[in-house]
Amino acid sequence: MNILLVDDSRLARQELRRLLQRHPDAAVVGEAANADEAAARIAELQPDVLLLDIHMPGRTGFELLADLDGAAPHVIFTTAFDQYAVQAFEVNALDYLLKPVDEQRLGAALAKARAALSAEPAAADEPTAAAAPARELLRETDQVFVKDGERCWFVRLADVRLLEVAENYTRLHFHDEHPLISRTLHQLESRLDPAVFFRVNRQQIINLKHIERIEPWFSSTLKIQLRGGPEVEVSRQQSIRFREALSL
Repeated sequence: MNILLVDDSRLARQELRRLLQRHPDAAVVGEAANADEAAARIAELQPDVLLLDIHMPGRTGFELLADLDGAAPHVIFTTAFDQYAVQAFEVNALDYLLKPVDEQRLGAALAKARAALSAEPAAADEPTAAAAPARELLRETDQVFVKDGERCWFVRLADVRLLEVAENYTRLHFHDEHPLISRTLHQLESRLDPAVFFRVNRQQIINLKHIERIEPWFSSTLKIQLRGGPEVEVSRQQSIRFREALSL
């Protein structure tokens, strides 16, 4: 994939180049120090992906995207500011990376870009296909945007210790927060990495890396204590699966 770096800091662009060297399929085709340069480079180079800063001299990264003619490249924001996450996802950004950019987070963002680019030819060849493409599996290193009423969070999945049914919603447990989101537990389960998140019963999914203690419970079931969280009871069928999957 061809990448254009857009950042007013030369050192930030150098660091991104260094990190991208570890991804042989990621070719940096150009750089721009502001939105005006970026617009010219995009028209000239037709990059697949922008690694785009937000605050730059002149126009912001958001204003650049709003002014582009035709289809814009896929966008991964790289910024020192965390308050624009909501706006970033409103413009369909693939990811939102905070500086200094973490190597693993950049790798996860590039994986999203690869998935988005590989899906494009299929969409063009089969414009009338009825079935929607499967959504990409989320990794524990990914950050997700969560909104409950007027409050918003940008949280790493690794920090989510429990997801549980709350009527027609799902309640997330991370740090000391317990927001509700308008997705069913089944919908969320299909996006989560099964090596990290385990469905313990019909009502709850736990993050295996937050387990503090496991105890035998009634009728060969298990009871699990989560660090910083509640105890959860594992159903009989899921207790069998848990033992089979995680025993030596």
